[in-house]
Amino acid sequence: MSYVDGFVLVVPKKKVKAYVAMAKKAAPIFREHGALEVRECCGDDLAVKMGVGFRKMAKAKAGETVFFSWITYKSRAQRDRVNAKIMKDPRMLAMCGPDDMPFDLSRMAYGGFEIVVRA
Repeated sequence: MSYVDGFVLVVPKKKVKAYVAMAKKAAPIFREHGALEVRECCGDDLAVKMGVGFRKMAKAKAGETVFFSWITYKSRAQRDRVNAKIMKDPRMLAMCGPDDMPFDLSRMAYGGFEIVVRA
């Protein structure tokens, strides 16, 4: 089965365009290094009536939205190899400085997931 890195992050609405522009630059770099798929999803229907909604879980405030994103790999080992290359890629380093991020890194949730069901 494949492997997925998943992300949930809060982006100020006034910085959504900047985040999407950054993601559009980063996605092909991930693909070039071996990622199978990159998806960036901006919250649209977040006022849910069951469970805990993403806005509440992410502690999003007024004027902020939530992104749910994932990158798919062949395996965890392949993910580790791709991420090692990404961390050294000068294009990624140039766009990911602490002052350049259109969101607060301390509020980003991230983790690796083994896919156990694919339908």
